Amino acid sequence: QVQLAESGGGLVQDGDSLKLSCAASGFTLGEYAIGWFRQAPGKEREGIACISLRDDSTYYPPSVKGRFTISRDNTKNTVYLQMNTLKPEDSAVYSCAVDLTGYPCTDSSTQYDYWGQGTQVTVSA
Repeated sequence: QVQLAESGGGLVQDGDSLKLSCAASGFTLGEYAIGWFRQAPGKEREGIACISLRDDSTYYPPSVKGRFTISRDNTKNTVYLQMNTLKPEDSAVYSCAVDLTGYPCTDSSTQYDYWGQGTQVTVSA
């Protein structure tokens, strides 16, 4: 059974950092693609990072590029999202998802096959 479990969210202050984890079970990360998404109340879901595990290519939208970094640890079957210089507008529920197609990775949520439950990130001013 394919499962993704996010962790690491919490309440931080403007300018702080957080590292989110996305632990995969029921499958090996292998050559799939993993994406991180976020959704704030009243807003559409936004793709904020993805990694194609075939060649470690990554994608970030302008809103987070230079502040967020996606990475993986194959030994732990886990993908991470390091978030630096957080801003109040980064507050949202953050979710990871797996695209079994694998390459290239995309910020389009419709491409992803399985999703985690999400973890809340709140950045206070």
